[in-house]
Amino acid sequence: MELSSVGWIVIDILWAFLASCFFAAFCAHKISPHVPRGHETRGVHMLFQDLIRYGKTKQSLKRDDWLRVFDVPKRWFLHFYAISVGWNGFLLALYLNFTYQHQSYPVWLSSLLDIITGVQRNESPVPQLSTLLVQLLLCVHSLRRLLECLFVSVFSDGAMHVVQYAFGLGYYIVLGLTVLCSDRVGKGTGTLLSQLDWLHVAGFVLFIGASLLQHQSIALLARLRTGKSGAVETLAHRVPHGGWFELVSCPHYFAELLIYVSLSIVFGGLSLTWWLVVLCVLFNQALAGQLCHDLYISKYELYPNHRRAFIPYVL
Repeated sequence: MELSSVGWIVIDILWAFLASCFFAAFCAHKISPHVPRGHETRGVHMLFQDLIRYGKTKQSLKRDDWLRVFDVPKRWFLHFYAISVGWNGFLLALYLNFTYQHQSYPVWLSSLLDIITGVQRNESPVPQLSTLLVQLLLCVHSLRRLLECLFVSVFSDGAMHVVQYAFGLGYYIVLGLTVLCSDRVGKGTGTLLSQLDWLHVAGFVLFIGASLLQHQSIALLARLRTGKSGAVETLAHRVPHGGWFELVSCPHYFAELLIYVSLSIVFGGLSLTWWLVVLCVLFNQALAGQLCHDLYISKYELYPNHRRAFIPYVL
C-alpha cells in the first residue's frame, strides 16, 4: 500500500500549519526558562504562556488582570464534545446516505469539500469502509468524552483562554470534514464487507485499548477529588498514582494520541491528511503534557523522577 500521490491540498496545508504551530510552541516553552527577558519582552512571554496553558497549569501563572478578561471555564471542554457528537453524527448520516442511497451531499457541503480538497478527486485511495469506520469511531470517541465530562470528571475553577475555546469548537468541525475528504466520489470497490482487512481490525483493537486507557486515567484523576461514596471532597490538585500514571504524568494525553493513530490505521495508513492530523495531535498533547509534568515537578518535591511527561520512556 502506498500513500496517495495526490498533491497537497488546502486541508493538508491547514493541518501541517497547525502541527508546526504546536511544535514551535512546544520548543519555545522548552527553551523559555533559559532565555533572559527584559521588561520589553515580559509582556509577550506572559501572553504566550496565557495562550498555551489551561486548567491547573494556568492557575500558577501570575498574570495581569487584563488577561483574565479572556478567561472562560475549563469545564466548557464538554462543549467541544457536544459539538462533535452533533456535527460528526450529522456528517456520518450524510455519508451513509451518500454511500448506500447514492444521494449527493447538500450543495453547501459539496462546495465546502471542493474548496478544502482543492479539486474534486476522480478516485480515492481510501476504501469506503475506512471512511465510514473512522467517522463512526470519531462519534463514539466524542460521545464517551462528553459522558466523562458530565459524569466522571471533577472540574475545578480552572480556566482556559477564549482563543483556546474557539479553537476547540472549530477543531472538531474541521476534523469531521477532514474524514469526508478521504472519499469524495463514493464509488468504492465492491461491497463494504469485502473491503474489510486486518488493518481495520488492528485499528479498531488499538482504538478500544486506547479508549480504555484514557477512561481509566480520567477516572483515576476524578478519584483524587472524591470520597468512597463518590461525592466531591476537594478541588485541590494531588499527585496521581496507579495505572499508567506510574510511567507518565499524563497517560490520558498519550491515549489521545493512540486513538488518532488507531484511526490512521483504520484508514490503512493511506491518508496523508490524517497523518498530518496525528502530527498535530502529537505536538499539541506533548505541549499540554509537558506543562503538567513541569507543574508536578515544581510543586511536589517527592514527585517520582522516573516518570516522563506523556510518552512512556520517551518524552
